[in-house]
Amino acid sequence: MNAGYIAIDWGSTHLRAWLYRDGQCVDSLQQPLGVSRLTEQTPRQVFEKYIQPWRDAQDIPVIMAGMIGSDAGWHTVPYLPCPVTLHEIGAQLFEIAPQVWIVPGLKTARSVMRGEETQLIGAMQLAPADCYVMPGTHSKWVQIHEGSVSGFTTAMTGELHHLLMNHSLIGKGLPEQHDNDAAFNTGLQSGLDSPSLVSRLFEARASRVLGDLPPECVSEWLSGLLIGAEVAAMSHELAVKHVTLVGNESLCRRYRQALAKANIASQEIAGDAAFQQGIRSIIDARR
Repeated sequence: MNAGYIAIDWGSTHLRAWLYRDGQCVDSLQQPLGVSRLTEQTPRQVFEKYIQPWRDAQDIPVIMAGMIGSDAGWHTVPYLPCPVTLHEIGAQLFEIAPQVWIVPGLKTARSVMRGEETQLIGAMQLAPADCYVMPGTHSKWVQIHEGSVSGFTTAMTGELHHLLMNHSLIGKGLPEQHDNDAAFNTGLQSGLDSPSLVSRLFEARASRVLGDLPPECVSEWLSGLLIGAEVAAMSHELAVKHVTLVGNESLCRRYRQALAKANIASQEIAGDAAFQQGIRSIIDARR
């Protein structure tokens, strides 16, 4: 391979790409063209419009990760079963076109992931740890043993928050929502104290109706409740005392607060930094 390559994070809602030459990022793009939004275009057509011009007449290597490898994407790429080493992930890329590969996802008996495995490759190099927490729509708690991904569990925290706020009585008729640390922390403590959510969710509506929770802070209280419940349940199941967070700063901040209240130490690495290091590692291993 030559010194240039293209890294692509192609998820459900967005296409993000970075062009590297001689180890430096010289261009990037972000488009709202995730695989769930391609109504009149195929992934190949989007690739040819936005990515192919970067390649010029050369076949610059392209490594893609995320939902682009799902049954809703360009081609279904099989999951690799855990336990699996970082080398095995990078060595089993799926070639979709000349010099264009998709990184395979990972699976356990109870869960699957696509995209996070590439972040893991980078995170394990930049911030070695025994447990990684990857907040998001479907949060992942990943266990590492002797350099291998031994297993992981998924919590649908972000999606549950969205569904409850947009498609349930909890969010019905609410005004525009605002950040509120006090509301978040109140919900967070409730979640940590009662990780079995069924009996606590309706409090989001009752507290607002009874005047104990400002209508514009329901989202914050609910976010705290769900994150607190996730941290309480997962930390008990995995018996962890220290984790490394991998994700965007604003979401990781919420998890840092929850982890601190649960007496779990944490460090943090940016999701984009981990992803790009993961792609770089795959590229270097193939040269």
